[in-house]
Amino acid sequence: MGPLQGIKVIELVGLGPGPFAGMLLADMGAEVLRVDRLGNAPGGFGALERGKRSITTDLKRPEGVAFLLDLVAHADALIDVFRPGVAERLGFGPQICLARNPGLVFGRLTGYGQDGPWSQRAGHDLDYLALSGTLEPLGRAGGPPTAPINVLGDFAGGGMLLVLGIMAALLERQRSGEAQVIDAAMIDGAAVLLAPFFAGRTNGGWGPRGTNMLDGAAHFYEVYECADGNWLAVGAIEPQFYAVLLHGLGLEDEEDPSQQYDPAGWPARKARFAEVIRTRTRDEWCAVFEGTDACVAPALAPEEAPSHPHAVARGAFFTGADGLPQPAPAPRFSRTPGEVIDRAGDAKTTLAAWGMSTPAIDAHL
Repeated sequence: MGPLQGIKVIELVGLGPGPFAGMLLADMGAEVLRVDRLGNAPGGFGALERGKRSITTDLKRPEGVAFLLDLVAHADALIDVFRPGVAERLGFGPQICLARNPGLVFGRLTGYGQDGPWSQRAGHDLDYLALSGTLEPLGRAGGPPTAPINVLGDFAGGGMLLVLGIMAALLERQRSGEAQVIDAAMIDGAAVLLAPFFAGRTNGGWGPRGTNMLDGAAHFYEVYECADGNWLAVGAIEPQFYAVLLHGLGLEDEEDPSQQYDPAGWPARKARFAEVIRTRTRDEWCAVFEGTDACVAPALAPEEAPSHPHAVARGAFFTGADGLPQPAPAPRFSRTPGEVIDRAGDAKTTLAAWGMSTPAIDAHL
């Protein structure tokens, strides 16, 4: 069992980042109970619902709130994904929940945070990146900021930030015995991910979008198209790795390694690299660089990654109940490894596993 074995977490139904946080906690052994809306089929499908139990209730009705508070009495943490004030209005805000369970970690996950003039606004990942200063640096020089898929704000800046907060609060609770309310805002998490770049823009260490070594300007840190239309990622930053790259490309006699970091020469060298790399397929280039430190890797599509030999050797993916590939639990623990546990069961079994008495279960079902 994972390192969070014995920890009970309530996950109030939501989109993306909330279920992602619950998935991470479940992967590490926590008992995660998803509370879904009445009328919806309990639980869901895919990776975000793995390892969880699920049950339905109507939190807009007093009896639904009473049921949730009974669950809170048995929980270590709760994931609240509603806008600020909604939980309070419905009758299960932090004050009420902590009165019922003084040791509860009440995790609140929102886009704009619990306070501030934007706290009540609707938004999505792209908006949170924009407001936090995370979106503007992304993209090519001369082009607009590039919208990434919703991993920076929703998942890394939101769900993963909340998991970090919950685990830290649980650790602190062991010392103090007291609960905490966590305000995990995606705008905060997205900004934290770019921590060094805020100072870099101010002190001149990081230039405008697409003009820096690590955002597409340098020829030795770029993605190139191959002869078969597939792509090759090149990240040979250090001189010793750059030398191996030049040798593999057959350019060691043509390029001067001492000029690697001269931005003035980057456009011409990038054009030359692109010309050479287009002469072979991606697999042919992978064969050329196999076993070397050229910092070259195939840009695999999601459907290709699970079958790569390195992924297979590490067991990095597994086949889910739906027959589709899923990433394995991460990070990896030497003594208490995470795993995906099948916690399927009917409502009575689920609630009994949470420590609720038979009379209490019968009263709610």
